[in-house]
Amino acid sequence: MALGYDGKLYILAFDHRGSFQKKMFGIEGDPTPEETERISDAKRLIFEGMLEAVNRGAEAGATGVLVDEQFGSDIPERAREHGLKLSMPVEKSGQNEFDFQYGEKFGEHIEKFDPDFAKVLVRYNSDDPDTEMNERQLRRLKELADWLHAHDRKFLFELLVPATDEQLASVDGDSDRYDAELRPELMRRAIEDAQNAGIEVDVWKIEGVDEQSDAAMLAEQARSGNGREGVTCVLLGRGASTEKVEQWLREAAPVEGFIGFAIGRSIWWDALKGYLADELERSAAASQIAENYLHFVRVYDQQAVH
Repeated sequence: MALGYDGKLYILAFDHRGSFQKKMFGIEGDPTPEETERISDAKRLIFEGMLEAVNRGAEAGATGVLVDEQFGSDIPERAREHGLKLSMPVEKSGQNEFDFQYGEKFGEHIEKFDPDFAKVLVRYNSDDPDTEMNERQLRRLKELADWLHAHDRKFLFELLVPATDEQLASVDGDSDRYDAELRPELMRRAIEDAQNAGIEVDVWKIEGVDEQSDAAMLAEQARSGNGREGVTCVLLGRGASTEKVEQWLREAAPVEGFIGFAIGRSIWWDALKGYLADELERSAAASQIAENYLHFVRVYDQQAVH
């Protein structure tokens, strides 16, 4: 199976687990069965928003969901029934260092749910002083990539590049300056490090950049080397404001190699909060999620090269 992915991909991401239960529900530690059901029902509401988006014209073949096994309930099965692209996470939630959620049994869980994409979230900075952690992460990621491609499965790699203390100090502690001045090249280097370690990725899920030239640089790096001509990129939302996400989408959409987005909290957080606070009816919350999702699709499509 050729490396990469051909076609548009607009993913609604709600595979959040540890951060979701803490920040949305205030639940620490392992949730009780009752708490698990509350969290799962919230995710079903998000999915209802996606189904409404499909009913309102979202293209099913390009429309996807990223949802977890822990709280996802029957959503993976329902996504398949509706012809949506299904992505599911492999990583242990809330860890600074990538590791498998289900240890050596990761393959069994992937085969059980049969997602279109197996996804990882990885925090990786080439200049991290903990070089041994970086090496461990790369070894595990190569194990996963090799297994996926040996089983004709697609690999969706979500890359976050947290600043080192030294890097942040070099921009006077200004995270916006870090994002604009340092992060793009650090992202490129992280992709290159993974490639040099033999980790083959089909779709890179990456943080937005403010300059189109930086988006082009990242797409070029993702495709550099033999056999990577079909590798593509999607943007993540990072929980940013609508205006910021719009800016990132507009910069990346015209760039060859970008095929869409995988956005989560920026789409559903406020609507879900409103529902849980009894400020929104369930149908109204789902409708708001649908509209937010469709809005970002329109923003992207208006700039994309067709």
